[in-house]
Amino acid sequence: MSDSAAFARLGRPRRVWAVAACHGAVDRLARLHLAIAERFALGDRLVYLGNYLGAGDPVGTIDHLLAFRTHLLARPGMIPEDFVYLRGMQEEMWSKLLQIQFAPNPREVLAWMLERGAAATVEAYGGDPKAGLAATRDGAMTMARWTNRLRDSIRQHAGHDKFMTVLHRAALTDDTGNGGLLFVHAGIDPARPLAAQGDSFWWAAGGFDRVTTRFETFTRIFRGYDPAKGGAKLEDYAVTLDGGATEGGPLLAASIAPDGSIDELFEA
Repeated sequence: MSDSAAFARLGRPRRVWAVAACHGAVDRLARLHLAIAERFALGDRLVYLGNYLGAGDPVGTIDHLLAFRTHLLARPGMIPEDFVYLRGMQEEMWSKLLQIQFAPNPREVLAWMLERGAAATVEAYGGDPKAGLAATRDGAMTMARWTNRLRDSIRQHAGHDKFMTVLHRAALTDDTGNGGLLFVHAGIDPARPLAAQGDSFWWAAGGFDRVTTRFETFTRIFRGYDPAKGGAKLEDYAVTLDGGATEGGPLLAASIAPDGSIDELFEA
């Protein structure tokens, strides 16, 4: 993956709107969108921090994300680059699930993913998780037929297949002299440079807690999901915007100034 595909370059925005991992909570996401729509202005950027799938209503969530993007793009001066979607753990698992026939131990891998949220996404697209597990016993051809049916279902929902191809690993603003801002899904390895993070953005959540001083040139780092469910942490250098939406807590969105300060925080 090229650097341009991996990282979304946000330039020098007036402010960045960051939406935490929503986990298929389309109704709460819609309420946040109402607040954002009233305030979103020319020069702003909107960054979603992953995990659109894996719970709740994954299909309805992506439909709503696409519809809201279309709504804001209709405003004069807005461009597609104003809207960025990060790849979360659920989207990473989903991409691997659709290629499960190539895994060296497909049954174990599929069972692991299904237990961690992928079952909800399979069912949302009309698939049967148990049939997928059964297919792993019958060989690559049977598994391919199962995943192909899922792919066909995805194509029945306008824009969903394209959406999955435009997800970024991270997003960053330009360094204005005092540093830029970095947006990630869940983790980062402070011992690695940004370009070498690889899958740390999804699986190195513990490393995020170790980032207590400036990472490279970034003024502040923001993430949208904490697998450890430690709650929102808004005052630290490494900011967690996860309010515990998967555990009944609020879904958060923040308006962030170029210096990394949070202007407004919204809950749904």
